Amino acid sequence: MKSLVWAFCLSCCAMGAFAEKAFVSNERGNTITVIDTESWQVINEFSGGNRPRGILLSPDGALLYVCASDDDTVRVFDTETYEELYTLPSGPDPELFVIHPSGNPLYIANEDDNIVTVTDTESHAILEEVPVGVEPEGMAISPDMAWVVNTSETTNMAHFISTGDFQIKHNVLVDQRPRYATFTSDGERLFVSAEIGGTVSVIEMAENGTPEVVAKIGFDVPGVLPEWLQPVGIKVTEDGSRIFVALGPANRVAVIDGESLDVLDYIITGQRVWQMAFTGDGKYLLTTNGNSNDVTVIDVAKEKAIKSIQVGEQPWGVAIQQN
Repeated sequence: MKSLVWAFCLSCCAMGAFAEKAFVSNERGNTITVIDTESWQVINEFSGGNRPRGILLSPDGALLYVCASDDDTVRVFDTETYEELYTLPSGPDPELFVIHPSGNPLYIANEDDNIVTVTDTESHAILEEVPVGVEPEGMAISPDMAWVVNTSETTNMAHFISTGDFQIKHNVLVDQRPRYATFTSDGERLFVSAEIGGTVSVIEMAENGTPEVVAKIGFDVPGVLPEWLQPVGIKVTEDGSRIFVALGPANRVAVIDGESLDVLDYIITGQRVWQMAFTGDGKYLLTTNGNSNDVTVIDVAKEKAIKSIQVGEQPWGVAIQQN
């Protein structure tokens, strides 16, 4: 009997160790909602500072980083206890950020001062402040870690910053109000969404090493006004076969063929779909829906929404603990 009890305890511990959690930043509610991705149940909610938006996890999943935009700082939490451990310096109004795959440093877009701040996650010191265009927001890091890309909403550019010397080497003009950027896993393509332009720019490196826009993806949904088709968040499957684009007030996620770049379908979500994240196994895609205060769960293989989860007020960002 004792051996059975011990085996049961080990089994429970193992399940707990591999349980995956999604963290959702609620911009107006000033909270972080925690969702268990096996049961799809909300299991906790805690304070995230004032106006939490950008949210990501350390590579080992132990730390949660939150851009507390109205606090002008990055708040750092323990992902098990949800305790705030410390803060990291950023510029005013941090919005989105990326982390080096090693866990250090953070590259932070500060909307109010046109700066990308490079912050050391170990010493808590600012390593560099990189002047970029007006209203920086989107941030991406290339798989080879050579480039950090920032998008500036008002300048309408993607800025390629060298991770070696923190200098801008290339500026690429895209459509109006670029909001998000992401690379394919092989680093061959960069996708940049333009909220007001209504497009996603596809950028590749030319033979001379200069990034160039090689295509633009547009959207057309019957019964939806063109001005409502506002691309924001983008996620690409690991194999690059599918690109998912959140279309804001159109309340839909576009499904795009990764090879042809054709729009294949539109998945209906909650209201004002904004940011997205894959579960660790890539089977599900979670979207934050700011006006309906919920998260939509999309079955990636079926390309279909399967569940809605109520969270806090005006969910903005989502990060999922990978196991």
